[in-house]
Amino acid sequence: MHAEELAKTIDHTLLQPDATQPDIERLCDTAADYHFAAVCVLPHWVRLAGRLLIDSDVKVCTVVGFPFGADGVRSKVAAAKEAVANGADEIDVMMCLPAMLSGDFTYVRDELTRVVRAVRMAGVNNGRGLILVKVIVETCYLSNKLKKMACKIVEGTGADFVKTSTGLGPEGATVHDVELLRDALSERVAVKASGGIRTYDDVVRLINAGAARIGTSCGDQIMREYFAAQEAG
Repeated sequence: MHAEELAKTIDHTLLQPDATQPDIERLCDTAADYHFAAVCVLPHWVRLAGRLLIDSDVKVCTVVGFPFGADGVRSKVAAAKEAVANGADEIDVMMCLPAMLSGDFTYVRDELTRVVRAVRMAGVNNGRGLILVKVIVETCYLSNKLKKMACKIVEGTGADFVKTSTGLGPEGATVHDVELLRDALSERVAVKASGGIRTYDDVVRLINAGAARIGTSCGDQIMREYFAAQEAG
């Protein structure tokens, strides 16, 4: 894998509640230096990240319904529209975990469908074009059967990715889960692995398992490890 290809799998992420403006500035500077796919920040920072990255090839991603997905439908739709209006290029929306675990699959499907449609329309209305939607399913709380059901639901909504984790649950991305999600989805829907990914070896394992994107707060460290491995031969 070339350095450019590796960098374009990475969503360089900072979602800690105590992150400050200088932290976001450093995040964006690093992302621009390495040409990462995106930065993923809290909604409060979308405008700032957009300004900082305006001359780069790095997209701005933000979260909706984070981290439990328990917000009301109208709240999620409004948050998604606002994020796009503020400059977000990609939306990582948390599936309604309480509904999913309760077996209310119709609610989960209908809510996500409304969010995806709202994002698509907001992209058109704001002259932004296609805004990617990634649905976080928080695999650590789901049985294998529910993970497959989540994939079926997400695919039916027209979303672009299934994302494994918020990074705040008891377990993050695993090779098993990425393989399971990849097998359960058509080629139209990609897999984003996120949560606990800190090393280049982690990234290689998850990409080999089928992940197209990697969400990590350690993007710069991963790239340094990659270059060191290349030099070592």
